[in-house]
Amino acid sequence: MKKTVLLDKHIKLGAKIVDFAGFKMPISYSSVTEEHNHVRENVGVFDVSHMGEFEISGKNSTHFVQFMCSNDIMRLKPGKAQYNCLVNDNGGIIDDLIVYKIDEEKYLLVVNASNIEKDLNWIKSLNENYNCSINNISDKISLLAVQGPKAETLCESFTKEDLKSLSNYSFILGTFAGIDNVIISKTGYTGSGGFELYVSNDNVEHIWNELFSVGNLEVKPIGLAARDTLRLEMGYCLYGNDINESVTPIEANLGWITKVETNFIGSKSIKKQIENGIKKKLVGFVINDKGIPRKGYEIFDKSENLIGEVTSGTFSPVLKKGIGLAYIEKNISSKEIYLKIRNNLIKLEVVKTPFI
Repeated sequence: MKKTVLLDKHIKLGAKIVDFAGFKMPISYSSVTEEHNHVRENVGVFDVSHMGEFEISGKNSTHFVQFMCSNDIMRLKPGKAQYNCLVNDNGGIIDDLIVYKIDEEKYLLVVNASNIEKDLNWIKSLNENYNCSINNISDKISLLAVQGPKAETLCESFTKEDLKSLSNYSFILGTFAGIDNVIISKTGYTGSGGFELYVSNDNVEHIWNELFSVGNLEVKPIGLAARDTLRLEMGYCLYGNDINESVTPIEANLGWITKVETNFIGSKSIKKQIENGIKKKLVGFVINDKGIPRKGYEIFDKSENLIGEVTSGTFSPVLKKGIGLAYIEKNISSKEIYLKIRNNLIKLEVVKTPFI
């Protein structure tokens, strides 16, 4: 198993450590609900250094990244980032990722930890006609997510950069806590606002210590379990649960990052799907009765026909009810759908995401 530079810190803080995507990671430090609510109301710091980072550079880098990604890379300017999908020839989602435009000929791709090797091999296989430099720096970079409504106040105490000027999905390459060349990015996976800090492994422990040294803010470490409940309240997809190579961005409600006019790989298949319609779609739902949905739970219509399956589910600490994401048949005849929990059918309410 791999470990992040900060693993010993997490152990000393009493974190419960689990194996996640080939890494030993902190799942929680206290209760998941406590950590979740702290991020929603205050500020928390996540060690997400298991994520993968690839540098793509060269005179053809823009066209190369455009070919491999579903969104319109041409819209990106230096200092901007963009949510994206890597898709295969059939339009299936290989991974979801964030693309950072560093300069006119250089991009940073941030991918899921479980997909680092797969993504890298796929990207290399597409490079023959573009002759770009592909540099896997995943083992050299650490990533801290500082999230919550007080994240800006916390981060401002460590940099002279104008963080207030950053719009969502923008970033600055600047000095943070005395460390140069830190990417300070207004991105995150919680829906509570904040920043992500990309820093070299050599300097991440210093920055971690500094973040927790501020006396007038109650900064807490947050584990991956709360990261999951936070992202689910926002309706964000998790690779391996809600998206994979068997589903397309259109089925996963990611049409907003799918620009078929750019002719990315797989765009022809997706365009046909848009024209002909889809057979299943990802929906959000809540349980207004008692019950907590879990991945793999089956969904039925009022005639007890199997019509879908839960891909992510949890108890929402904010709504105080069960919420989830599920794929259901696109053209079900009834709006009444039911979740099967221990042989009991519980009525679901399909809702738009985010849940809060």
